[in-house]
Amino acid sequence: MTRAIDYHAILPELIVSGTLVLALLLDSFTSERRKASVMVLSLLGAIAALVATFTLIPGPGRSTFGGMFVVDDFALLFKVFFLAVAIIVLAISLRYVRDGRFYQGEYYFLLMTSFLGCLLMPSSRDLVMLFLALELVSAPGFLIAAFRKGDPRSSEAGLKFFLIGVLSTAVMLYGMSFIYGLTGETNLYAIGARVARLSGPEETLALASILFVVVGFAFKVSAVPFQFWAPDTYEGAPVPVAAFLASASKAAGFAGLLQLMFVAFPSEFAFWTPIFATLSVLTMTIGNFVALRQTQVVRLLAYSSIAQAGYMLLPFALVGDNAATNELAFSAAVTYILIYAIMTLGAFAVVIALSRESRGLLISDFAALGRRAPALAVAMTVFMVSLAGIPPTGGFWAKLVVFRAAIEAGGIGPYLAVIMLVNSVVSIYYYLAIPRAMFLLPSEERRLVAPALVTGVAVAASLAVVAIGFYPDLVARFPPLSTLIGAGG
Repeated sequence: MTRAIDYHAILPELIVSGTLVLALLLDSFTSERRKASVMVLSLLGAIAALVATFTLIPGPGRSTFGGMFVVDDFALLFKVFFLAVAIIVLAISLRYVRDGRFYQGEYYFLLMTSFLGCLLMPSSRDLVMLFLALELVSAPGFLIAAFRKGDPRSSEAGLKFFLIGVLSTAVMLYGMSFIYGLTGETNLYAIGARVARLSGPEETLALASILFVVVGFAFKVSAVPFQFWAPDTYEGAPVPVAAFLASASKAAGFAGLLQLMFVAFPSEFAFWTPIFATLSVLTMTIGNFVALRQTQVVRLLAYSSIAQAGYMLLPFALVGDNAATNELAFSAAVTYILIYAIMTLGAFAVVIALSRESRGLLISDFAALGRRAPALAVAMTVFMVSLAGIPPTGGFWAKLVVFRAAIEAGGIGPYLAVIMLVNSVVSIYYYLAIPRAMFLLPSEERRLVAPALVTGVAVAASLAVVAIGFYPDLVARFPPLSTLIGAGG
């Protein structure tokens, strides 16, 4: 019997898929001078998909493809987030890609393909769908990371990203195959029920399988000790691609990880919470301390992204047998992911504006930016202050939510909170190095002319970061509504 497909549930994905096909056709029949029209088409497709996503919000949760694809509050929150990020990344890519003489049609096609994977990720409630979504995010990323074909660093970035990505995929699939062999299920809810009933040697094998899956995702989110690909990849890739990898790609990895740990493996929390505690501490500490030595801004932001991943991993270490604590931890992780993306995208927008006159993108290249481009300098200061967790910014609120969850969880939670606090203090030094250069170091008084779209994105993101700092409910009200705790299959 053929199962009916809920086309309304997959409408955002259908729109993005249609946009991909049209982008290829438009690129094939458009002259070189009009290649930027592919970006306009991609932007319109992302906006249309966002509108389609909003049409799903009033209704109840729905599923299709035999429960493999679910549209609930969690999925909708991340879909809106990913499409908003897509619009921003497209906006900051236009002048960079056009001025760099890249293959614009291919770039926008591959970028939107990755965003299609991002849209699928939070709706995936099946191991097969989860794997397909994750690889749809990653595979195009290997290519666009190496898009600066005349730059050996870009080729190195793409190659490292590809090799590490393939390795992580192999490790993750190895673990997933054992999970399927033990449970006979690929549905995450069914796996959760079956794993809870395992005992003896079967449970031991299940624990090893969970470890393999966690390791695979740790590569994807650049957690220590699996982070070594990220700095070189971010530095060598086109700057908008680095922005995508640091925000949407990382968030997609965490969206998948949240579903696996809170839906498929919650019964084995006693095994995997110490793993996440170790990953969190190592990731935030090594990321922050290595960032102290960086003088190149993209590498600094890469290590910042690694350190921030450590903060996002901390809530996973708080899971226990108390549903209220688990809901708080889940909401803290989602809140941090959303706010982190705004800060990071804004910071990369400022870097893109400066990249037109400085290929090295050293901290010293930001000297006197406060006089040369005041709006960008103020925006960058807001992002750096927010990433450091200084009030009144969204970054402070994000850290406060995680800190509160750690304290209320008890056990190892307060110790993790102290380590997080110490790391946040350490990070202030390198985050404030950029504002110091912009406002205190002397330089030529040559005015910086930045693309209007890039400046607009930077200013809008900085206003959003400040607004969240003063009115946290702008973001904080949504993650508790989207929790997967207690959801049924």
